[in-house]
Amino acid sequence: MTRNMGYALLAGLAAVLVLISTAILIGAGTGRDDTDATPPPRNPADPAGSGTWVGSWSSPATGAEPLNPRRGRATIDPTSREGTPETTVRNVVHTSVGGTRARVRLSNLYGTSALTVSHATLALAAAPSNPTAAAGSMRALTFGAKRDIVIPAGGEVTSDAVRLNVPSAADVLVSVYTPDPAGAVTHHSYARQTSYASRGDQAADVAGTAYTEQVPYWRYVTGLDVWSTEAEGSVVVMGDSLTDGVSSSPGANRRWTDFLAERLRTEPDAPRYSVLNSGISGNRILAGGTTSPPWNNPSGLSRMKRDALSQSGVKAVIVEMGLNDLLRTPRQRDPDKIVRGLRDLVRQAHAQGVRVIGGTLTPFGRHRGYGTEVDAVRHRVNEQIRSGKVFDAVVDFDAALRDPAHPERLRTAYDSGDHLHPSDNGYRAMSEALDLKVLRGAAAAKL
Repeated sequence: MTRNMGYALLAGLAAVLVLISTAILIGAGTGRDDTDATPPPRNPADPAGSGTWVGSWSSPATGAEPLNPRRGRATIDPTSREGTPETTVRNVVHTSVGGTRARVRLSNLYGTSALTVSHATLALAAAPSNPTAAAGSMRALTFGAKRDIVIPAGGEVTSDAVRLNVPSAADVLVSVYTPDPAGAVTHHSYARQTSYASRGDQAADVAGTAYTEQVPYWRYVTGLDVWSTEAEGSVVVMGDSLTDGVSSSPGANRRWTDFLAERLRTEPDAPRYSVLNSGISGNRILAGGTTSPPWNNPSGLSRMKRDALSQSGVKAVIVEMGLNDLLRTPRQRDPDKIVRGLRDLVRQAHAQGVRVIGGTLTPFGRHRGYGTEVDAVRHRVNEQIRSGKVFDAVVDFDAALRDPAHPERLRTAYDSGDHLHPSDNGYRAMSEALDLKVLRGAAAAKL
């Protein structure tokens, strides 16, 4: 070997060592993602290793917070300048799939003033439903590389991505410090999960000891995305209180969407999808909740794009709605109008190339809103759903939950006790009623 050849070989080895060292440093990360929030395009030669952005958790904003946290008033004044000044909210959310990067969506949808967020963080919970952060997992969130962000009334923002190995089926802490009065607080009212709040800027508090106030709903945070090689997309569930899981065990993640996420993670040949819960208690297809500010509980038709079709990686939507159109004022007694609303939801999804699976309306005999006339409307809606001319595919929740001896009722083992909402076992049965193969497919319903 000549001397020049030896020098060339040594130079080549040095270059390789530099590349390896750089890769190690990038893999370790600094907590903050110094690259653009969107990683480089996928390499067609290695799709499995490239990953994609998918939603891992979501919860739609339902309205303005009903209690003023400072004054304890029965209803929040929509013109109030208070909200949560000098307060840190630590939201506990539960992932459906994991990833190596994460980003968070914050909402001021029902705000009456601009919302200033001066410090926000993301961390893994050290234990389920616990405000303590796992060691080494605390990450500062930025927005356009800045720590402070002002969210206008009615607006939302998505944070920059941070490097963090987020596990599947794990509790994650999203902490938001708001220094100034900002009026009505955008929240999700029936979280079935305890979150926390503290005075002052405690967003980076790892121990969690400052979080002495427990909160039964999620404030400001509406979504958590992950950069995942585990999932190839997401399925969003548009629903009412049955999807919201109002009767499920608090803090146990036993909504039917949680059971569905477990099936998609564990069953052989299941689609590699995350599950996003877009249920709002009391939600209707055709009508919204109120007609005066603060507006809340918007109709399914009006929120389909925002709460389902705009989610990261959405491949399919499951619709579980219709009972509240029968039960809530103004009560809808025309089954054709309800079905037209369902078809409108499908059209919105098809316009974006998204598949829609529809659920039949579940039994509610012995509930205070039950009557033979209203149950007859439910049956006529279900007949049209089962005909295959409303949705791309059907999941028969009615058949899964009804008592064979009294088909107008829930099975006793599936009844939470109010004769309308399922128990944990009932929610599991709803999940098991879905044939996972129908989440994929190209055939469209004949609308």
